[in-house]
Parts: sequence; C-alpha cells; structure tokens
Amino acid sequence: MTDAIREPYELGPMPLGRPTEIVDERVVRAPWRSIFDLARRVEEWPAYLPHYRYVRFRERASDGGGLVEMSADRPFGLFGWPTWWLSEMSVDEGAPAIRYRHVGGITKGMDVEWSFRTTSSNGTQVKILHVWDGPAIPFAGIPVATMIIGPVFIHGIASRTLEGLARMAERSSPAPVMAGVRG
Repeated sequence: MTDAIREPYELGPMPLGRPTEIVDERVVRAPWRSIFDLARRVEEWPAYLPHYRYVRFRERASDGGGLVEMSADRPFGLFGWPTWWLSEMSVDEGAPAIRYRHVGGITKGMDVEWSFRTTSSNGTQVKILHVWDGPAIPFAGIPVATMIIGPVFIHGIASRTLEGLARMAERSSPAPVMAGVRG
C-alpha cells in the first residue's frame, strides 16, 4: 500500500437488472451513523467478524474508500471455504451509502451497495445489494452465479457480516426511546 491518498472512485448508480441480484437486509436498532461507521471501517472487520480472514487497503481514497482486498471464510459446519476479492470502494456520507465494484477474484464485475435509511422507530434499515452477470464461464457463468455463488457464498458471507455489524452497533448504542413509554 502507498501512503498517497487518491481521488474517490466514481462508481455511479447500481446497474440493476443483472442475472444475479442478492439482497440482505435488516433493521438495526441503532442510529444510522453507528452502523454506517462500522460498515465503512472495513479494515477493522476481522477484529470482530470471525469469518473475515483479512481486509487490507492497497490504496486509500479521500472519501474513506479506496482499493480494498478482502478475504472471508464461508462456513460449512466445522470448516470454512476461503474466498478472496479485490474491490474499488466509495463512501457517500450524504446518501448515506457505501459502494463497491469487484475488480479481482471470481466475482470480478460484481457491484455492491450498502444503503442506510432511518426508520420511524429510531433504528436503521440496512440493505446490502449485490448485482452481477456471473463469472466469465461460457454457458455456465449465469447458472453457477445464480444457483451456487450468489445464494451459497455471497449471501452466506453478507448475511453474517450484516448480522455481526448490527450486533456491534446495537450493543454500543443506547436503546431507542419509544413514544408514550416511561422507564
């Protein structure tokens, strides 16, 4: 990794309508800022998400994103299947959203978006959307992506990631105050 800070990646809007679309979402009982900050600090994930092997920035960008290399295990009982990918990452505090475009690994060409929306109960609806055309395998790329890689690996890792970050945000945030309820 170099010490230079690059300009943020311009990843644009999510390219919807691709053959593989995987959605993981959850209401997190914490303010959007709490879960957003945990989600954007990807280099810290291995410290509190046991399925992450490592996360390293190869380049950092001025928005907090950059070129990030990640590796996680997809658990299967007592064993884990190691995965690896390289992504361009951009952070948009105004949306708020975090975007990735996979530029290396079997999922090269995948686009990912984490979005955060405040709910009426002082929580945050977090949605992770993965869209992809599948690996460049003639005739088999789309079926492999939609039947194996998407539901087994992408969802398997993303759902654990979201659950782990949600638990951390909820533990570190005060309980929401419900209207009309006194302590």
